[in-house]
Amino acid sequence: MTTSIKHLVITAIAVGSLAGYSCKKDNDPGNIPPVVTGESVWKSDQEALATANAAFPPWQRLSSSFSFLLESTSEHTISFEGADDADGPLVSQLKTDVNNWYPTKIFNYLYVSIGEANRTIEKADSSSAGGGLTQGAIDLARARAKFIRAHAYAYLVNLWGEVPLILTTKPTQEEQTSRKSIDEVYGQIVKDFTEAETALPDFDITRSNPSKGAANALLARAYLQWASKPLSQSEVAAIAGGKADPGAVTWDAGRLQKTIEYADKVINSGHYRLEDDFEANFGVPAENKSPEHIFTIHHDGDGLGDAQGNHQTHCPFTFRFDLYQDNHIGPADVTLLQRFSDNDKRKHFSLFTKLFNEDEPVASPITKASDYKEYDYVFPATSPRIGKFVHRNALYNDVAPGSEAGQPNDMNRIDIRYAEVLLTKAEALLQLGKATEAAQVINELRRRAGVEEYATLTEEQLEHEWYLELFFEQRHWSNLVRWRKLVNTIASDVPEFEYYKSDYSSVASMVAAFGAESDGTGGRVKTNYPFFAKIYKHLHAKTDNISGKFYRFPIPKGLSGNDLGISQNPGY
Repeated sequence: MTTSIKHLVITAIAVGSLAGYSCKKDNDPGNIPPVVTGESVWKSDQEALATANAAFPPWQRLSSSFSFLLESTSEHTISFEGADDADGPLVSQLKTDVNNWYPTKIFNYLYVSIGEANRTIEKADSSSAGGGLTQGAIDLARARAKFIRAHAYAYLVNLWGEVPLILTTKPTQEEQTSRKSIDEVYGQIVKDFTEAETALPDFDITRSNPSKGAANALLARAYLQWASKPLSQSEVAAIAGGKADPGAVTWDAGRLQKTIEYADKVINSGHYRLEDDFEANFGVPAENKSPEHIFTIHHDGDGLGDAQGNHQTHCPFTFRFDLYQDNHIGPADVTLLQRFSDNDKRKHFSLFTKLFNEDEPVASPITKASDYKEYDYVFPATSPRIGKFVHRNALYNDVAPGSEAGQPNDMNRIDIRYAEVLLTKAEALLQLGKATEAAQVINELRRRAGVEEYATLTEEQLEHEWYLELFFEQRHWSNLVRWRKLVNTIASDVPEFEYYKSDYSSVASMVAAFGAESDGTGGRVKTNYPFFAKIYKHLHAKTDNISGKFYRFPIPKGLSGNDLGISQNPGY
């Protein structure tokens, strides 16, 4: 079966009021693609797979939401998506609460996906082959549903800890509100992924379709998280009000071995490898072609049958070549550039300080990037930009279209790529005391990046490699939580940032430190001191507000503003 899971939408979801800024936009599901919901009886393979497909569109609504929640709740990202009391800026200032749209959206839509997966599993279990319905389609539909259910619970347990474990379309009130232990949830995740793997194809060229490779890669991720013995509700409660991390991780050796086992299944499958060029991972041309992509979320863009376009393409580059507007989300400080060595080939696409405008040629014929007008994303006008999701010129990757039409929200979200599998395996090896073997795995990434290789590996080096390789790919918060370093990272790193200094506390202080906002002659770059004063405010809010409660997110309200009846996480 090769039917693709593409540009799908769900029906009959009570979403309440979804008005807001463009990065939060939810489109009205009007043009319904081939998705079957409700109580219809499967009559064909197409209907069976269409039922399974209904569990995937909720994820399209979350691609940019993961960026806002998981990147902004860290030291390195800020959000100016509206006024400071808007949802993105509140997360950026660590003022997230039960009313914030981002945890509300992610929590609820993951359960919407789970509900549709449960429907598919029940129909598959009660169906028999015959007529136009084959056993292969029944098995594949069930496998896809179990895969996405496991994936949803992996996010839920990582972000919220103990959560309700709903495995039927008709759960009792207790099942909907009773929080199961972390071990129970992970046990179900492993069960679903392993059962799904048996009926999934070895490989699918359409990476938004689940495959054995995707199931094994996500099993490796899940086992690594589980091996760190995630904090229980009572352990979070003990640190929720303070500014200290919990004690160091005591790793589960058996789960670390399982991590390596499943990582090796991906590595040895022969279907995946690192791109020769790091930058080739990113952009629409890489979709369903990159040998590094393992599982992605498909996007066609807003208004094109997509439940919601991937605003990762829009929010980090909101106003494109207008340097004096505030991006919806971006780097917290200019010193983040220093985390990458100058010869690290990953730096170029992770953070950029200049870009050329495709719509403003300055020479003819065009033979190089500099034949277009250059824009510099530096003080005193603005700060660096995140580069991985910027649509680029086909010939010159330092050139981007100047108009909003050149930045459509149609880029697939990379959920997991081969590089993460290598990082996952290396971490498990290191924690099992095999530092030399772990270094050999990490060196695959470092060779590609053009930086020196390691003879052995330390925890600090491993953690840094996670950061460099997967910058702004929504793994940083989860890593800090797994390593029990979230509070200290924010509390100690942020005060060292350039824009944390008192010089940036107000326009007046910057005028005193750096000179007048304008000299009136046109001979110097226009300054944007209010922008840097906002960064200063957000950075100080991070250090003021960080506490142990941010090892979890608040249990939110329902999409219609209703109380879900689930006991709250500590501190919220």
